[in-house]
Amino acid sequence: MKVSIIGASGYTGGELLRLLVNHPEVTLDRITSESNAGSYVHMIHPNLRGFNIKFSSIKESFDSDLVFFCLPHGVSMDYLREFYDTGVKIIDLGADLRLKDKDVYKSWYGLDHKCPELLEQAVYGIPEIHREEIKKTRLVANPGCIATSMIMALYPLRHLSIDKERIVIDSKIGSSASGDSFSASSHHPERSRAIRCYSPIYHRHIAEVEQETGFKVTMAPHAIEMVRGIFTTIYLFLNKPYDEKEIRGVYREFSENNKFFRVVKQKKGIYRHPDPKILTGSNFCEVGFELDRENRRMIVFSAIDNLMKGAAGAAVQNMNIMYGLEEDTGLKYIGYHPI
Repeated sequence: MKVSIIGASGYTGGELLRLLVNHPEVTLDRITSESNAGSYVHMIHPNLRGFNIKFSSIKESFDSDLVFFCLPHGVSMDYLREFYDTGVKIIDLGADLRLKDKDVYKSWYGLDHKCPELLEQAVYGIPEIHREEIKKTRLVANPGCIATSMIMALYPLRHLSIDKERIVIDSKIGSSASGDSFSASSHHPERSRAIRCYSPIYHRHIAEVEQETGFKVTMAPHAIEMVRGIFTTIYLFLNKPYDEKEIRGVYREFSENNKFFRVVKQKKGIYRHPDPKILTGSNFCEVGFELDRENRRMIVFSAIDNLMKGAAGAAVQNMNIMYGLEEDTGLKYIGYHPI
């Protein structure tokens, strides 16, 4: 299929390009960047040297079967209706289609939605939950990266007897999740050696978690000195006692049909629980847990590469499903050795 990327100069667009240039079923059509139109892609993404690709403008003509939108939040909806009406398939990696209700969208993003009629048509793009709907749709809303790490850990537990109104989450996030725009908080001397909490009460990804799981969550994200990766810790309170075998069985049942979901719980070694360090460059989500049976509590750990399972990798996984391909086509990457 012919594929285009709208807004490909950022980290997510660059990672998507890295995956698509070697995808066996993809031919690239347009790779746009308004500020870099006419320039070679490798001037912005030097890892793509050797691929003779240039940025173009969104104003140029398209001959695509599918278009990825990698635009900032609130910008995609300026173009979504125009492209959707041409009949192409769309995967939006921004936030403009993730929430089903325009009023909920406004309450979290402070914007009036410009194409609210598309919100109900869009399928929320976590394949592990919405695989069958993704197969049939032309419009996918790729999830937020932190939301992915939370939802993948929580969704398999939705039928357990837990306090669904009292879920406390702590997420540690690498700097690439903030994008490639410069600010005082992203300036290296300010970020280095810092652990900085931001949006500790009303982080917008909470809305996605509550929409997809039905749980009521409190989440505080922390920016740490890591470039790629998200490590999420979730504190759950149990209404009845469970043993480790039961919880492991719930997660293993979920993993049986989802090749990018892995349960990690080892007795020995330093990597006994999920760790984003060893997932860098891969599309896996790893989940582990510990039970405090005496106090009826459970701690769940979730790790992903925010640019892969949290963005570009998930988008390619969704594309594969939309075209009836094996989900791991073009995604058979393992993480780096932990050094």
